[in-house]
Amino acid sequence: MRAGSKKAQEGMTLIEVLVALLILTVGLLGAAAVQLNALKYTDSSRMTSQASFIAYDMMDRIRANSGANYTVTPPTSGNLSVTRDQDLYDFTTNIANFGGPTATGSITLNQRVYTITITWSDARAANTASAQRSFVLTSRATVDPVATP
Repeated sequence: MRAGSKKAQEGMTLIEVLVALLILTVGLLGAAAVQLNALKYTDSSRMTSQASFIAYDMMDRIRANSGANYTVTPPTSGNLSVTRDQDLYDFTTNIANFGGPTATGSITLNQRVYTITITWSDARAANTASAQRSFVLTSRATVDPVATP
């Protein structure tokens, strides 16, 4: 407006309101996308932590009952009178509870070194239906015998 005009502009025009609304909408959509990615990766991290807890728990059980063979097929039901069977049943049950029916766990022994592997579907974080994640724990469960000269 010119300096000498008696009419003063009041308020905003409709175009200014629409541009401000468009900028606000784009910003909110970006924030929502960041929040969704954060939730997705937080869930993936939680699954990895849970697999770690299960594997370390099993390794502690193996160390506590070092005379038993933990590489056998896990039983389908618990048996409180046989520690190894109960440990293996708890191991498979914990894996199924945290990773669903497709999650698997295995225990192998090679020269007194145990390897515990837990595999589960991480399809949510990877955005693909066939994404698999694994957690592998390798540890010696017994002390090497003392060599005599």
